[in-house]
Amino acid sequence: MNTLGIISLLLIAGNIIFSYKGFTNPVFFDAYSFQVEKVLVYKEYKRLVSSGFLHTSWLHLLFNMFSLYAFSGSLEAYLGGFPFLFIYMAGLIGGNLFALYVNRHHGDYSAVGASGAVCGIIFSSIALFPGMSVGLFGLPLSIPSWLYGLVFIVFTIYGIRSGTGNIGHEAHLGGALAGMAIAILMEPSSLLDNYLPILAITIPSIIFIYFLVAHPGSLALPHRDRKRQAKILSIDQRYNVSKKEKKKEIDTILEKIHQKGADSLTQTERDKLEAYSRSK
Repeated sequence: MNTLGIISLLLIAGNIIFSYKGFTNPVFFDAYSFQVEKVLVYKEYKRLVSSGFLHTSWLHLLFNMFSLYAFSGSLEAYLGGFPFLFIYMAGLIGGNLFALYVNRHHGDYSAVGASGAVCGIIFSSIALFPGMSVGLFGLPLSIPSWLYGLVFIVFTIYGIRSGTGNIGHEAHLGGALAGMAIAILMEPSSLLDNYLPILAITIPSIIFIYFLVAHPGSLALPHRDRKRQAKILSIDQRYNVSKKEKKKEIDTILEKIHQKGADSLTQTERDKLEAYSRSK
């Protein structure tokens, strides 16, 4: 049976509490989700961390927390609480930074979820314990963790390239590589002991990232361009449009206060006015 350490328990509790707040408060959700425009234009770097504790649904949350539960016990026991936490945060931030780079020209891209952090934990476990077995959806079948990692990486690269589904594949890949790199730095002997499975996972990832950086035209992301049939707005243009729309919305709320008094505001309107005041 997998025995969770204190850091794993705190992370799961934090995800549940923060996600529940997001489920019940759309303004809170919008204020802390990962949004390319908000990070690059408004410099709201907190979103690189806070978005990793938000989820879109209970199913999304439960899937990520179950994955964290499945891989965290042995890793935290082996490394200790704070090294485990460092890997988790490295996967979270590394995943979002990679997603930010891939989608840097698409200001409307947004995402939430602990997937990048969880992938960091999963792939650091693979780097340190490549021979451990991974079960397949509750079936009485299992495969070596290194094979699971290789299949996962190939699927993730395909997902980034094709844009299929509403899945943050970029954060998965970035988080997985960040977690694996940190684990190897913490335990350098793993590189010598497990170099074959590590190379099997990292080589296709490095090749893909090389082409993505050095030859972006050869790996253009057509699925994002197809969404822009009309005029494509730059991030700066989107910022100006968003600023005007927000200003108009706030003016409407202020006019309502002038006409009917502050007591006439709904809770959503109060939250928007408070968020606007904090941003000034």
